[in-house]
Amino acid sequence: MKNMNINGKTKVTDIMAQYPWLLDELIKVNSKFKMANTPIGRMMLKNATVADVSKKSGVDQDTILRELKKFIEAHEAK
Repeated sequence: MKNMNINGKTKVTDIMAQYPWLLDELIKVNSKFKMANTPIGRMMLKNATVADVSKKSGVDQDTILRELKKFIEAHEAK
């Protein structure tokens, strides 16, 4: 599977469609991401970008991007 180019404008739903296991990994990094597993959280994520998630969670966008890429690389190395 080809890696997608993930940046601040990437929609979260696009990321989760390609990497459905990724949300569980992000929750381990910051418990604020647990909300994404709730019905309201899923509804809010429908049109959200990485930048939107960064603002809402208070987690720096660069940190989110770095963690996403780290998890994807580790998962694909298995």
